[in-house]
Amino acid sequence: MLNQKLNVTRALNLEVVEELIYALDPCELKLDEMIEAEPEPEMIEGLPASDALTPADRYLELFEHVQTSHIFADSKTFPDCAPKMDPLDILIRYRRTRRQPGFTLRQFIEEHFWLPETHNSDYISDPSRSLKEHIDNLWPVLTREPQDHIPWSSLLALPQAYIVPGGRFSETYYWDSYFTMLGLAESGRGDLMRCIADNFAWMIEKYGHIPNGNRTYYLGRSQPPVFALMVELFEEDGVRGARRYLDHLRQEYAYWMDGAQSLLLNQAYRHTVRMPDGSLLNRYWDDRDTPRDEAWREDVETARHSGRPANEVYRDLRAGAASGWDYSSRWLRDCSRLASIRTTQFIPVDLNAFLYKLESTIANISALRGDKYGQELFRQKARARRQAMTRYLWDEESGCYRDYDWRRQALGLFSAASMVPLYVELATPEQAARVAEAVRTRLLTPGGVLATEYETGEQWDKPNGWAPLQWMTIQGLKRYGHDALGDDIAHRWLNTVNQVYQKQHKLVEKYHITNNTACEGGGGEYPLQDGFGWTNGVVRRLIGLYGEP
Repeated sequence: MLNQKLNVTRALNLEVVEELIYALDPCELKLDEMIEAEPEPEMIEGLPASDALTPADRYLELFEHVQTSHIFADSKTFPDCAPKMDPLDILIRYRRTRRQPGFTLRQFIEEHFWLPETHNSDYISDPSRSLKEHIDNLWPVLTREPQDHIPWSSLLALPQAYIVPGGRFSETYYWDSYFTMLGLAESGRGDLMRCIADNFAWMIEKYGHIPNGNRTYYLGRSQPPVFALMVELFEEDGVRGARRYLDHLRQEYAYWMDGAQSLLLNQAYRHTVRMPDGSLLNRYWDDRDTPRDEAWREDVETARHSGRPANEVYRDLRAGAASGWDYSSRWLRDCSRLASIRTTQFIPVDLNAFLYKLESTIANISALRGDKYGQELFRQKARARRQAMTRYLWDEESGCYRDYDWRRQALGLFSAASMVPLYVELATPEQAARVAEAVRTRLLTPGGVLATEYETGEQWDKPNGWAPLQWMTIQGLKRYGHDALGDDIAHRWLNTVNQVYQKQHKLVEKYHITNNTACEGGGGEYPLQDGFGWTNGVVRRLIGLYGEP
């Protein structure tokens, strides 16, 4: 009976389909097996063919030989090398010479590639500077200016200056940049804020979305969609011209919702999932299902121990990178095993909250431009998402938002992502009060707010605290009147960062926060990175609000 009804929908227009979906008895809609409507692995929509080629695509067995030979300690180093000649010529030379006597892979790479520059290796922090002064003086160190692009490099040239996080991260990153912009605003760097936003608008125009970062190997995925929050900063901080980004916001929304109108119940395509009641929610996704160029060795090893088809594991690892939480118990079936990752099967709290913000922002700017139809259309989309999130992601018993495993039809783990609905003002006052209590009792530590309650060895888990999570928690609490808790977290985080700064005269990407004595964070795939863009941004903003610790 159900199959007959669903077959009928294929011949109907979207409006009739939606009416039929909502009319069906929800009890009939539990399918034994969820449907996954995936794009062809080789297709990355909207990308110019030359830009879609990653180093792994260009260098084939040479790329694998370099990565498996461990001639670089970091898997990201070789993908960031720029070729000194046409990659095809390099590959031909490699094939011709690799078996000759005296061939040395390291020497071959050095002769045919420029190794990545270490821009800030000579930067020495001045211990006499306050934390605020240190951050203000670090912006130029982390700024990259437009320059002539090296042909066939994995780095995607941008038209204007941008900020990099620091350390191994020598390119700009999408959601990192929003939190960096918070500090730029406080430092009076409206010029750089505008450059960053314009760069992202340019990438939307060129690639159809904002990539994870400006590297060819990041083009298959995005990151948490915070462009709407960036646009909002232009209003808050007096940088004029936010309305000019409306078309870009709409185009980003189209990227995240691609294929949604054609989905049947319990079906997913790219970032969209049609839920059993007909509502639409989103997930993280990457259009490729191969090992990440920048973590090739790690991904191959993870897949080897998974017991699953390798391409499925690679897709979930890539989607986990798209989430920004790479990696976390949020995406694992077994918290002790990264190989159990199932990112694409989760409907994430934070992603859908950010998309609610995107829908609301499009509605607001449409109203400012006199587009009443656009205003009402996106108001309705935001209302529908809010209702769906309440139905599927709200845990009434525990009083918090949780990710939803749409394959198993079960709630996932509690995490600091539960605060994002408060940050974008999606929650009701009653929900906000309960989330605040959950954060206070389950995630609050002497040094700030944990990412999760679970200690797994992954970097987005206990005992680590991250700057973006502190900011969204602090501001989310304050937007619902929980000022005392928000202020308390702000002071704890400032003290954490300042303790490490007083000892080591640097800021880092994450901190160990479970003890009274703060220290550097750990875990994950790579060593702790100094710099650090979003830590600088959040701390600089908090200093403006609370003063120096």
